Amino acid sequence: MSIDESDIPALARGCAILGTGGGGDVRTGSLAAVRAIRAYGEVPLVELADLPGDALVVPLSGIGAPTVGHEMIHGEDEPERVAEEVERLFGRPPSAIMSSEIGGSNGVAPVAWAARLGVPLLDADGMGRAFPEVQMVSMYVAGLPADLVIMSDIVGNVVTIRPIDGLWSERLARAVCVAAGSHALMADYVLTAGAARGAVIEGTVTRALEIGRATEGAADPLGALRDRLGAVRLITGKLTDVDRRTTGGFVRGAATIEGAGDERGRRLTVELQNENLVAVEDGAVRAMVPDLITIVDTETAAAVQTESLRYGQRVSVLAWPCDPLWRTPKGLETAGPRAFGYDLDYVPVEELTAHG
Repeated sequence: MSIDESDIPALARGCAILGTGGGGDVRTGSLAAVRAIRAYGEVPLVELADLPGDALVVPLSGIGAPTVGHEMIHGEDEPERVAEEVERLFGRPPSAIMSSEIGGSNGVAPVAWAARLGVPLLDADGMGRAFPEVQMVSMYVAGLPADLVIMSDIVGNVVTIRPIDGLWSERLARAVCVAAGSHALMADYVLTAGAARGAVIEGTVTRALEIGRATEGAADPLGALRDRLGAVRLITGKLTDVDRRTTGGFVRGAATIEGAGDERGRRLTVELQNENLVAVEDGAVRAMVPDLITIVDTETAAAVQTESLRYGQRVSVLAWPCDPLWRTPKGLETAGPRAFGYDLDYVPVEELTAHG
C-alpha cells in the first residue's frame, strides 16, 4: 500500500482526532505532505513484518508548543539534516520513517519527511495518540534505552543529545526546543525493526485513515465518529472560556464548555498541556489521561485543536479508551494522571462514564 495525495485529507482528519488537541495543526502537515508527494511521489506504507530485523527505523516528530508551530512551520531541510546525522552516527541511512506520535500534525508530516528522504513510512507510532513529553512513548514503556535524541531547527542547527534515561531526554530536549523558539524537529529512539517489534504500537496510520474516512458523506458525522472510536460523548454545547498560555515549551490551560439544549445547565472543564488531559464536571472527573479526550465541532465532527479553541464554538467532547499498553503499571507511571501532577488514581473512562 502507498499513501498518495488523495489519502491526505482523511489521514489529517484522523490524526487530528487522535491528537486530543495536540500534536500540531494538521493543516501545515497536510500542505507539506501534498507538496512532497507531488515532488517526490507516493510514499510506501509498510508493516514491521515487511522490514528486515536490522533495518534502521527513525521516529520523527515536531517538539514544542502547538501555538508556536501553528505560525513557525518546519522547513524542508530539517528531515535531511536529521537523516544525515543518523547516517553519520550509525554508518548507514534510515530504512524507514515512523511517526513518534500519530496524533495531530506529527501523524501527517512524516508522509512529507518520508517522501523527501525517499524511504517508506512505517504503519506504527510510539503513542497511538499524542502526548506532550519526550519519554511518553511506547518504546520507553517497553524498556528500550533512551540514549539518543537528534534535533534540528528552522535555522539549521543540529543537536545530538546522549541522555542517561527518558526523563533526562525530556529535560534536555525541551531546553533545546525552547532555545530554538519552542519548535524543532526531533528523532528519538532510533532503533532497528527487530527492536521495534513489541515496542511500538502497530497499525496506527491505517487506523487514522479509517477514522478520517468514517465521517465522509455521513448524515450524522458525530455519530459516525463515535461509532468508529467506540467513544462516549461527555457534553455538547458552547465553548465559553479558554485559558491558554505558552510557557516552558508547552501550551497549558483549560477550556470550559457549557451544555446546550437538553444539556443546558451543565458545565465541563477540560484541562490541557498541549493535549487534553482531564475532563471535570461538578468536581467529578469524567475522563482522564491516558484515555483520549477530544473536542470536536458538533456539526462536522472535525477535531478542534488546542491552538484553535475560540469562545463561542459549538463543540462536543468525546472520550474513549487508550491503547492497553498505557494501562499497564509502567504505562500509567509514564503517562497517567500523576505523571502530569494530578493527585488522581487512574480510572478507565468506561467506568467513569458508567457511573455518571
